[in-house]
Amino acid sequence: MKVKNWVHKQPIIVNRMALLQEASQLMKQHNIRHLPVVDDDGELVGFVTESDLRQFSFPSMIEAIPVHQVMITNPRTIDANASIEEAAKIIHDKKIGGLPVMDGGRLVGVITASDLLSAFIEVMGLLKSTTRIDVLVSEEHGGVEMVTKIIKSHDCDIVNVATDNKEGKKKVYYFRLENCEAELLVTDLEAAGHKVLSVME
Repeated sequence: MKVKNWVHKQPIIVNRMALLQEASQLMKQHNIRHLPVVDDDGELVGFVTESDLRQFSFPSMIEAIPVHQVMITNPRTIDANASIEEAAKIIHDKKIGGLPVMDGGRLVGVITASDLLSAFIEVMGLLKSTTRIDVLVSEEHGGVEMVTKIIKSHDCDIVNVATDNKEGKKKVYYFRLENCEAELLVTDLEAAGHKVLSVME
């Protein structure tokens, strides 16, 4: 999935010359924690976060200090057509809460850690009525292709598949399934030489 499908479009922005008080009010009003900072031409010049403002919490300070003195200059951005995995890696590695999203040099939104969590929850099907079956797959008995065939033979819909990277002839695969009668499926998988480690419904 691409970042552009998960951004806060028409982002709330603040001018670099605005006072911190205005930035703080915008965050409270729109229940957000990140603000792209723009110049008079609407070009992105910085990024300011709720945590940036906390150190200037006294009224006399936020009424006197302009945003450009506090903002992150040259903030890390991400292209609208980048994958959400790439955005997640940047946010994780840089230990930041959000990224301005650019399209052709133009600010088009903001993507946050919360947005990415929502995206991954949807991809993983965690909010659907699903069954997760953890299978220790034997390559000697057809590997994951055979497991997949057995699952499909039960008319189960595969929502997603994950795996670990342990070495050896057997590897654990985590299947999230819909419309599945788990008991019968487990019986057939184990009869085919694969070990079902757990079933969660």
